[in-house]
Amino acid sequence: MTRRLTWPDRLVAAVDGALRSLTSSTPPATRPSPCASMDEPALDAEARRTSIELMRVNHAGEVAAQALYSGQAVMARTAATRAHLVQAGLEEQDHLTWCRERLGELGGRPSLLVPGWYAGAFAIGLVAGAISDRVSLGFVAETEKQVEAHIQDHLNRLPATDQKSAAILQRMASDEAHHGTTAQLAGGAPLPGSIRSIMTLGGEILRTVAARV
Repeated sequence: MTRRLTWPDRLVAAVDGALRSLTSSTPPATRPSPCASMDEPALDAEARRTSIELMRVNHAGEVAAQALYSGQAVMARTAATRAHLVQAGLEEQDHLTWCRERLGELGGRPSLLVPGWYAGAFAIGLVAGAISDRVSLGFVAETEKQVEAHIQDHLNRLPATDQKSAAILQRMASDEAHHGTTAQLAGGAPLPGSIRSIMTLGGEILRTVAARV
């Protein structure tokens, strides 16, 4: 017989997964990078600096997204909701690895606050998941809506010659839209405007700080 995992069991497993992710510079991706076969573009110093800052922010955002879904999965009420969150988290791990690899190619580094981004997002995920599956899925839908918008902004700001970073961001935007749509279809509840505003503010803080630190 196999014992059914309780939320404390899942919490221990999630913490173990977090430690593995945070102590590895490149967690394994399940899919090849969208820019794997592309040549490295010629970037001047200013363009390279811009690309590094944008990809550092995206890497930090993917750290937070992976942590958020991990926390929500710990508290999920049903196996279906948990499976949805785990699958989304695996795809976010791909994004995380792609961004980390691209930062290395550009000669940049991740945010120095990666452990903090992970811990904060994981705690938020635990709270959202503890309320209800409908709220948790609604949180996914709103998160992905905001993330997709910020990726589109980054695509507009990215140097035109950096097509490798653009290929990664375009694939990420497509995945985020899919996550949001499937969360809504799975029964995600619309969030109050006040919560959406707080989420927007939190995202702005991450983007501003991660670009520099």
